Amino acid sequence: MGELMFTKMQGLGNNYVVFDQLGHSANILPENDYPELARRVSDMSFGIGSDGIILIGASEQADFKMRIFNKDGSEAKNCGNGLRCVAKFLYDNQYPKDPRFSIETLGGVVTVDVTVNHHNQAAYVTVDMGKPRLAKKMIPMQGDPDETAVKEVYTFGDKSYQLTCLSMGNPHAIIFVDDVDKVPLETIGPIIEHSSLFPERVNIGVVHVKNQQEINYRVWERGSGITMACGTGACASVAAAALNNLLNTTQPTLVHLPGGDLTIELADNGHILMQGKACYICHGELA
Repeated sequence: MGELMFTKMQGLGNNYVVFDQLGHSANILPENDYPELARRVSDMSFGIGSDGIILIGASEQADFKMRIFNKDGSEAKNCGNGLRCVAKFLYDNQYPKDPRFSIETLGGVVTVDVTVNHHNQAAYVTVDMGKPRLAKKMIPMQGDPDETAVKEVYTFGDKSYQLTCLSMGNPHAIIFVDDVDKVPLETIGPIIEHSSLFPERVNIGVVHVKNQQEINYRVWERGSGITMACGTGACASVAAAALNNLLNTTQPTLVHLPGGDLTIELADNGHILMQGKACYICHGELA
């Protein structure tokens, strides 16, 4: 493995090492190398330290393609914070001609809209995350494939939880609580993630609804553990709260995450729009 050019970026503290495969052909590696690269790069002691890696490349289905590998080497289907980072990177490096363009993910094609600042760089990114997928077969999870899981009770070990489950391109299980900071995510997260209920594992989000326009949210991400933020999870939390009639969805919802805030809107066509920032941390070469 030679020297790889990288850019480390973060969206609300959810940080990734980005490899541009459009402008740097040396960043294109044999397919089997990417899981080990993700594990090596994500290690804080012997690597760079991150929640995973992102590959930006060409797409046959969209304007660009994003692949994301978690810190454990598994490939994720989608990532809202990662999408904002990719959109900013692409626009700031003048790859797209217009501030509206499409990005292919393993979970499907999404459209992004870049709000440009006076330096002609991306200040905010709005991502059309599409419609939430509610049927159990689409999440996926065990049970009647055509049924939904809205506040269903499941037991893990000696404790039971009410879960509302859905997919935003990747699977999410949402638990409504009185205080997100008092939930032992480090304990229940890996138990639910690896439960046989979810054949492809799952992200676990705990949500406190402050009012009809504002929620608090923490997450255990499959393959990464507790992170500062999760864009698809923020979308899933709003969708789950709407399914349980806990929000006024005629107005955008402000989602408070440990790393900062995201604005989530349920559009008239049923799509979920996510708006937030993405920022650079550093650029470099990985030996």
